[in-house]
Amino acid sequence: MIRHRVGILLFPDVEVLDFCGPYEVFSVTRLHEERRRTEPSPFEVVLVAEEPGPVTATGGLRVIPDHTFDTCPTLDLLVVPGGWGTRKELANDALLAWVTERAKQVKTLASVCTGALLLGQAGLLDGRRATTHWRSLERMRDSFPSVTVEETLRVVEDGHILTSAGISAGIDLALKVVMRYCGEAVARATARHMDYPFPESNQRRV
Repeated sequence: MIRHRVGILLFPDVEVLDFCGPYEVFSVTRLHEERRRTEPSPFEVVLVAEEPGPVTATGGLRVIPDHTFDTCPTLDLLVVPGGWGTRKELANDALLAWVTERAKQVKTLASVCTGALLLGQAGLLDGRRATTHWRSLERMRDSFPSVTVEETLRVVEDGHILTSAGISAGIDLALKVVMRYCGEAVARATARHMDYPFPESNQRRV
């Protein structure tokens, strides 16, 4: 089995479900449902932060990353979550530089919620369609005029870059990634295992 390495970025005050939702999807995916207990996921998920040591997410959850920017191995996919912490990270040159460099290497680049603002700040969404949390749509439009901001879609796919609406929409985004790599049947089985409704519609729910 070819395994695809997914890196999920962490930073202080990252929204919990923004990164845990995709983490769950990728970690419980199986190519053969009947071998769920004996077969690994086709995705290897690693958490990456700028510095070693626990990262405190929104609500006080403390998470220990697997790698720092300096020790992170080659990635096939990069997921950039959002949350209140993005406001500070928009001025973090080291984080933006790392995301920019990794974006050149990965096959799939994705953001959840206001993680799209970090991609926009890095210039990675210029000339593309994208979305973000409904509360930040106007800010995204004002901050990045070259980006076509989609207001009605839960997940926006523009080539190898995917962006999603807020928080729980990261699950839908991750399921779309699973569908890209493993097919619709596997994505549907993953959603069913999670007891999560497979996103038949891509329309926003709010």
